[in-house]
Amino acid sequence: MAKSAESGVQVSFRNVGKDFGSVRALDPISLDIRSGEFLTLLGPSGSGKTTLLNIAAGFLSPDTGQVLLGERDVTHVPPRDRNIGMVFQNYALFPNLNVGENVAYGLKVRKYPKAQVEALVTKALNMVQLGGYAGRAIQQLSGGQQQRVALARAMVIQPDVLLMDEPLGALDRQLRKHVQLEIRRLHLAAPRTTISVTHDQEEAMVMSDRVAIMSQGRIEQIGTPHELYATPKNTFVARFLGESNILPVFVLGEKDGQISFTIDGSDGVWSASAGNTSVTGAASLLVRPERLQIAERGQPGLAGRVAEVVYLGELTARRVTLDCGKELWMRSMSASPADVGDRIEVRWRGADARVLSS
Repeated sequence: MAKSAESGVQVSFRNVGKDFGSVRALDPISLDIRSGEFLTLLGPSGSGKTTLLNIAAGFLSPDTGQVLLGERDVTHVPPRDRNIGMVFQNYALFPNLNVGENVAYGLKVRKYPKAQVEALVTKALNMVQLGGYAGRAIQQLSGGQQQRVALARAMVIQPDVLLMDEPLGALDRQLRKHVQLEIRRLHLAAPRTTISVTHDQEEAMVMSDRVAIMSQGRIEQIGTPHELYATPKNTFVARFLGESNILPVFVLGEKDGQISFTIDGSDGVWSASAGNTSVTGAASLLVRPERLQIAERGQPGLAGRVAEVVYLGELTARRVTLDCGKELWMRSMSASPADVGDRIEVRWRGADARVLSS
């Protein structure tokens, strides 16, 4: 995680719940966000992530629970009194103001002295690599530059917490990837407690210290991007973060951190990392496409036929139809020889697969 001069918890949600009529938007959620931490709320539409962000901002009041900024209870404090910065998907810049005037807006509302406003605006624009752009019209900027102006405007007021609602959703794919890295570099250089909302898994993994994956008003799992990708707790998390192969299996037992199981329609007993050692009976096997290998002669594997080959540059994706009737995707270096119609056997190392509850 990015280092910060501060320590401890900056934002706390304590049993925060919200309903909209008969619809449960948030089950009571408790979550602590550390000072200087970049945390992303990731999930599909309707998962509750934007509702939780709006409660943090003060745009919505929770039906139950408390919101704390540091030691201060702000559950019913209006947004203007929370000292938060907000970055929206559509930038929300004023087209009649130039870049410098947009960034200065929050400072002028707070009645900062003119000399201090100019100094802080210059510092903020330099921070987002837009030094010298203060006099430019908003219409003269690219989408990526406009997003950086919005970021500078949010940060210039020196908020206790920075909130970002789908901040890169209006950018095209290539520009979005570029701005992701810029935001991450800014955060590493000057850590600020940040809560971001997105449905884009790549955005969450690139920019975040931790990610909270949400579904149906609940947090399914929270952890670093690596933890969530390598050790998902269930099939929802596995499917939502990264590409995955998931096969139905029947667990026979567990020993020394390895689970033995059978795969419906195939012969033999297979093994994988325990994942959730409480799983018994019917379960699911997770194998990421890059962890599948073509078995060499004499090695045990699942037999099948290459049904499709997709060239991806340095990697090639192959869809394999197994003899047991299931399908798997595998990714390997393009030099791998297997082509459409070839018979192969696929395998995995026990440490590269996990057995999960369904």
